[in-house]
Amino acid sequence: MKHLIFSHKSFGTDIALLILRVGASMMLLTHGWAKITNFSERLNTFADPIGLGPALSLQLVIFAEFFCAIFLILGFMSRVVLVPLIINMAVITFVVHADDPFSRQELPLLFLVTFVVLMFTGPGKLSMDAQILQKRRY
Repeated sequence: MKHLIFSHKSFGTDIALLILRVGASMMLLTHGWAKITNFSERLNTFADPIGLGPALSLQLVIFAEFFCAIFLILGFMSRVVLVPLIINMAVITFVVHADDPFSRQELPLLFLVTFVVLMFTGPGKLSMDAQILQKRRY
């Protein structure tokens, strides 16, 4: 209780990081789930923006948008799973939608900014990462 009142870092910051982390990941998770459930149909039309082949590109996007998003919701290995998420959003924004109007770039750019902020701040105290670090100190 004392840490909630007298902490140099407000508990509100940890709540805000939790909301940001979980909210962004839950929204991204829906995009990944849609790609999993329609994998065979998407495979025929999926773009190959960096030359890895449509199948591998789609699998990497699913890995980032679904599995990395789940780990980020939990706050487990947050900075590690943020790397594929940031790369995924950067490719979507600056390669796939490079010639599109800003309205098509806006959503992936918003995810990109969110994930970069989380990379700098970390997941906060309300995460599995923080719990693991706290147990190691004792």
